[in-house]
Amino acid sequence: MPLKPTLKRQIAALATTGTIVSLTLLPMPIALAQDQITMNFVNSDIPSVVAAIGKHTGKNFIIDPRVTGNMNIISQSPVPKDQAYQILLSALRVHGYAAIEEKNVVKIVPEADAKTAGTVIDRSTVMSGDRIITQVFALQNESAMQLATVLRPLVAPNNFIGAYPGNNTLVITDYAENIKRIGKIISSIDVPASADLQMIKLQYASAVDVANLLKGLMPEATVNPSTPGIPPKLALGVEPRTNSLIVRADTPALITRIKGLLAGLDIPTAANGNIHVVYLRNAEATKIAETLRGLVSGSASASGTASAPTATTNGAAAPTVVSTGTTPSSTIQAYAATNSLVIVAPDHVYNSLRTVIDKLDARRAQVLVEALIVEVNASTSAEFGIQWQDLTGINKGGGANVIGGTNFGTTGQNIITAAQGVASVGTGLNVGIVRGKVNIPGVGEVLNLGMLARALEDNQKGNILSRPNILTLDNEEAKFVVGQNVPFVTGSFTQSSNASTNPFQTIERKDVGLTLKVTPQVTEGGAVKLKAFLEISSVVPTTSSIKSADLITNKRAVENTVLVDDGQTVVIGGLISDDTQHTDSKVPLLGDIPVVGNLFKYQTKSRDKTNLMVFLRPYVLRDGKAAQQVTGERYDYIRNEQAQFVKENDSLLPPTGTAQVPPLERIDPRKPN
Repeated sequence: MPLKPTLKRQIAALATTGTIVSLTLLPMPIALAQDQITMNFVNSDIPSVVAAIGKHTGKNFIIDPRVTGNMNIISQSPVPKDQAYQILLSALRVHGYAAIEEKNVVKIVPEADAKTAGTVIDRSTVMSGDRIITQVFALQNESAMQLATVLRPLVAPNNFIGAYPGNNTLVITDYAENIKRIGKIISSIDVPASADLQMIKLQYASAVDVANLLKGLMPEATVNPSTPGIPPKLALGVEPRTNSLIVRADTPALITRIKGLLAGLDIPTAANGNIHVVYLRNAEATKIAETLRGLVSGSASASGTASAPTATTNGAAAPTVVSTGTTPSSTIQAYAATNSLVIVAPDHVYNSLRTVIDKLDARRAQVLVEALIVEVNASTSAEFGIQWQDLTGINKGGGANVIGGTNFGTTGQNIITAAQGVASVGTGLNVGIVRGKVNIPGVGEVLNLGMLARALEDNQKGNILSRPNILTLDNEEAKFVVGQNVPFVTGSFTQSSNASTNPFQTIERKDVGLTLKVTPQVTEGGAVKLKAFLEISSVVPTTSSIKSADLITNKRAVENTVLVDDGQTVVIGGLISDDTQHTDSKVPLLGDIPVVGNLFKYQTKSRDKTNLMVFLRPYVLRDGKAAQQVTGERYDYIRNEQAQFVKENDSLLPPTGTAQVPPLERIDPRKPN
């Protein structure tokens, strides 16, 4: 069958463009019937396919050099030219390429580069197909940041979605067909809540009591443990100034249910005298009772009413406030056994007090105070001297004996003690002659001369590090003592009778060691005001050179008040001392002779240097989780120390067992160990 003239001209035009190379691989050429095209491309290179379709759709294409490869497009029936263009875009998307339309040109680029040049359209414009566009969605009800997290998996990996919290908008760059689908999802999500906030004013019942009751009875008011990130279906709040309940529910049916319950609860009390019992969770009932009595007493005084004391359970007098008119009195008592308050008051008075109780009965923060006491001391001393002694008359009985010589030092260090046969003459180097005779020819023995030379150098160094720590409630004093309880004699008395004498002494015991007392107060700004007292004491070893009636103790103490940020370290005191002493003992005149005078001298030098610093660091623990974390760290530390002790002290002897604390999770009195 001969070809039509029109078809001959179009095939000749395809041949002149070079597309005929691709078409020769096809089982049949492109058939054109009016404005429709039948496409059959099998394993054709992408630039040739784009050129062929551009020729018949009238579009101009710019192909990025990185666009390579082959594609397959097969249509069993003719398609319109516009649809052929959409088929080309879909085929390009399958191969990882995208089309960017700019005026009269279509750019074919890799998909990763298309997001920077997509056409920007508004929400009123509807586009479809596989072209890259950018659209801005302004949200009215939902959060753009949260919605972006939900929609991000629906956007192509190489494309973009972002949230701008300034005006609560979403910016999405993706294929037009996918953005159209995402727009429908946003329209379904960005809607007003099914139930608005509602304020329900109560006339008789306390809004605080009702809110606590509903939270305990209705499961909709609690967070589902399996979905911790999703808020509860029912949220309850209290507005104490107007004694109102603020309710937010997911469904109108839940709001109706709440209103029905409140209608039955908000009625005058059925008990005579309006007696209410309030159980406290954190505060101390006796202290709260005193505060509330002061409030009602001040209210009565301001309104010109009379007041009379009413006995309380703890023996104190509580003011009974009589309101204006004929309303009954108000009485507040504390029951310490259950840490609760018993309040007898009219409904309006009780509602006001109940709001105050709820604010005062808050969990108090705890403060862990770590103390660091560092003491570094060094003591050096030196002694050198020579002693001479005529020992002729020593140890000779009968008559008067004359001796002479030099003697320096205390008992046990001098030459006379050595001459009497004492084994110890003191520490250090001791060189001498205890019994040396001096004979003069023709005269005989003149002197029994002794000589003792002594030299000593002593160095003592110490490094003491103490790290006590203590945990206490906010604004509560805590005390930590580590040491000994030492008895000190304070007096003596002797009682004489005809039969016997009964002497006795009075003794006072005092703590000797380390004492730490601290009172922390957490401020609103997060800082901690610390009132601290620290004392370090020790008993001085008994020495013959110190004369005292009883024991002697060394004592270092500091007491002050400082302000420090949470978790920061502050120095509260320090001592830096340097004590130097130099003693020369010599024989007059002889000791002043140059060089030779050293034979008649005894010199001692000593230097004591002490550096002592005290540091404090508070940690504020505002909840049970923080306290448990600190406890776990200390607990694991002591268990590791015990394990290390067992490892280092392993021997060939049979094991006898070492006591070790159990794991922390086992400490539960309800479970057997």
